[in-house]
Amino acid sequence: MTLYTQNLPRWKKEEVAEIKRSIEEHTLVGVVDMYGIPASQVQQIRRSLRGTARVKMARNTLIEHALSDLGGSVAALNEHATGQSALIFTNENPFKLFKLLEKTKTKMAAKPGETAPEDIVVPKGPTSFKPGPIVGELQQVGIPAAIEGGKVKIREAKTVVKEGETISKKVADALVKLGIKPMDVGLVLQAAYYRDTIFTPDLLAIDEEAYASNIVLAAQQAFNLSVNAVIPTRLTISAIIGKAVREARNVGVEASIYEKGVIDLIIGRAQQQMLAVALVAADHGFELDEATLKAASAATAAAPAAAEPAEEAKPAEEEKEEEKKEEEEESGMAGLGALFG
Repeated sequence: MTLYTQNLPRWKKEEVAEIKRSIEEHTLVGVVDMYGIPASQVQQIRRSLRGTARVKMARNTLIEHALSDLGGSVAALNEHATGQSALIFTNENPFKLFKLLEKTKTKMAAKPGETAPEDIVVPKGPTSFKPGPIVGELQQVGIPAAIEGGKVKIREAKTVVKEGETISKKVADALVKLGIKPMDVGLVLQAAYYRDTIFTPDLLAIDEEAYASNIVLAAQQAFNLSVNAVIPTRLTISAIIGKAVREARNVGVEASIYEKGVIDLIIGRAQQQMLAVALVAADHGFELDEATLKAASAATAAAPAAAEPAEEAKPAEEEKEEEKKEEEEESGMAGLGALFG
């Protein structure tokens, strides 16, 4: 017991002792805001968190006593214990806890005097209301209501309250009548203490899909950089060698270097060029034998004129080899995707 708590009544000392014990028994303690949560929803939240996290409601002064008694970096949570605070204890990491608490939130109607968490927009379209005083009530708060086909209709979408502004009684009443529930009600994590570090919501609100996509994109860019800059790694060496083989083969074909693995491509290119010349000759009145004319026509139909010579007329073995190399490259990227995705 410290000097800070020795003058407290017995029941308060027991509360402080329980809070301190719970903090020491868990890897994470968080401060949550309980404002505006109905008792029925609190019980539902407790049930949904059972086995994962425990919520402890206590007076802010007792929370302050417990945290101050423990001292160290955990005492910084006192700065976040404002309003209708409670403590939450868990062995999960703060990112998982934040995600769990976000799932406990439900949409509720706005009350006069509350602050809009985001722009509140009344959508365009028909309503279920018949003509009556409702038209004037909606128009008074800036909602462009009119009567069409015997029903009240909102002529165009209208932002009635901007993020951060206070919701007036007239606006709140209009939103209730329109069935618009703009308020997220649930446990709001103010801060979490985990492994000697304080985590606030701005650090924990992560778009997981976008984050994973960025990691995969970075891995792909690193893979491409490694291949193009010829920086060999375990994942890129096959792609680098495959690229070098293809480039060397292209040089061999263009320079007519008669080596194994290149000679067939050189002959194939020469044959295609011969057939192209034969077709030009035929267009100028030269007669071709039937076999040559048929081969030239078939070659022209099969290969686009802009195709690169080094990529044409590949033997079956060469095609299989390149397919294998491409599969190896793809498997390398798939491995990166599995690692980061």
